[in-house]
Amino acid sequence: MLYPLWIGVSGRYWTLGPELLSNIFPLLGILAFTLLWLHTISGVFEPWLRKLFDFDLFVQVTSIIIFVSFVLHPFLLLIYSDFSFTKVFSYADLYYIRLGIIGFLLLITYDIGKFLKKYDFFVRNWDTILVVSTVGFLFTFPHSLVIGSDLQSGTLRVVWIFYGVTAILSTIYTYGIKKFLDKNNI
Repeated sequence: MLYPLWIGVSGRYWTLGPELLSNIFPLLGILAFTLLWLHTISGVFEPWLRKLFDFDLFVQVTSIIIFVSFVLHPFLLLIYSDFSFTKVFSYADLYYIRLGIIGFLLLITYDIGKFLKKYDFFVRNWDTILVVSTVGFLFTFPHSLVIGSDLQSGTLRVVWIFYGVTAILSTIYTYGIKKFLDKNNI
């Protein structure tokens, strides 16, 4: 889990100045994606993990870190680009930027739903909110794999592909197979 951040930190020239934001913003994307991957994988092993540690506290703390990271990730890019959407959209293929935006909007449903969970609508639809936010996470996979400069080659690209494939498989298991097995008492 720390390997992607280590690669991201060590692969940059660090100095105080305007380039600082351009160094930090991709690391926030890497951090958010890595923790979201951990959440997705944890869904497969949740019953076992709950026996080992306070799983709800783990989700609560990491959810805050994820939220801050995935909100600051595009915000720091906007600041670095002088709030010019033209500049932001010129950095990479628009298709993959759009996937990131869609992923962001779907991911934020989790935080909105969690904030409004005291209302019956959000309680009744909590499982749907989890699915929607997980699909948002999956949208960020091609976004990060194609746009992320740290992910273009080498070991980190292999790790990222592993993250993406296992996240997809975990999602299929958690929201498909596991739900089917539980529903049919298998």
